[in-house]
Amino acid sequence: MVVGYLMIAIFLLTYRQLFFAKKSFTYWLGLQMLLAFILCIAYSPYNLFLGFYTASFIAYYKEQRRFSIALAVFYVMLILPVFINIPRMVRQDLYIVLPFLVVMMMSPFGMRSMFKQQQLQRDLKQANERIEELIKREERMRISRDLHDTLGHTLSLITLKSQLVTRLIDRDPEKALMEAREIEQTSRAALRQVRELVTGMRTLTVMEELRASERMLESAGIQHKAEGDFRVEGISGLTQNILSMCLKEAVTNIVKHSRADACTIAIEQTSSEIRLAISDNGIGWNSGSEGEPKDGNGLTGMKERLSLIDGSVELSSSNGMVVQIRIPIVIKNEPGKECETA
Repeated sequence: MVVGYLMIAIFLLTYRQLFFAKKSFTYWLGLQMLLAFILCIAYSPYNLFLGFYTASFIAYYKEQRRFSIALAVFYVMLILPVFINIPRMVRQDLYIVLPFLVVMMMSPFGMRSMFKQQQLQRDLKQANERIEELIKREERMRISRDLHDTLGHTLSLITLKSQLVTRLIDRDPEKALMEAREIEQTSRAALRQVRELVTGMRTLTVMEELRASERMLESAGIQHKAEGDFRVEGISGLTQNILSMCLKEAVTNIVKHSRADACTIAIEQTSSEIRLAISDNGIGWNSGSEGEPKDGNGLTGMKERLSLIDGSVELSSSNGMVVQIRIPIVIKNEPGKECETA
């Protein structure tokens, strides 16, 4: 009896250790199965029910190989004592032991399935948290791009008009005063745009941006010509906004870097795509590093925006700079037919 109770005490110790052990987990599990085996052989076949505790720990093995080995040893620990104790067991004992024996043999699979489900839930939670973080980061990048595109355009216009006011203040005070008032209006408009962009409520159209770009080119003394229908009907607000921002960035670069005196903005809409071309007669990128195309904030932001709608941008230099923007159009067919994407 003393030895029996001592083995039960050690069994309880193994049960406690298996919750915390890592490197020695297998040793404690083996000791637990050995104690249950001895108690079942030497004392009573009903000690076989201690296997319920062991069954839950076998499911802790994540590797299939270790799980299979532990399961095989566990089955030996369960089945062998039953055969050894059959001579001293009555039929009623078998009716009690055998159903629980089957349940114990299936328990590791059920426990392992439950542990996998819990792990999947934890992984899913971590993935959702990661997705939320990426969404926040992308939203911050979107706001920074919008601020760069909007403020870069507006501040360039304010700079040009300020230089014009400086030149006109002595020669034509009235014209200088008019330009100063336009600077005030432009700065107020910029403040309003920033507020709208931060709240995500700003949606530009290509026609609106064309008018703003024309005003900027006029202020810089650059002749401009628009070709095509800039209403671009039948496209989403997102596409309109991205086209507008790309046009804004291209015109801003012409005013700041090209040294051009003429600019052409052309748009063409076909059944498969929209093509927007902005060309100038400036220095291109062959006459110095200032005109060389680099993936700065403006060009990078343009590429990132276009990638959202599977668009592309190409730059070429021939008697100036040409920016070619292409955006595919999704064609919606009648219900029941497949949609075609150009």
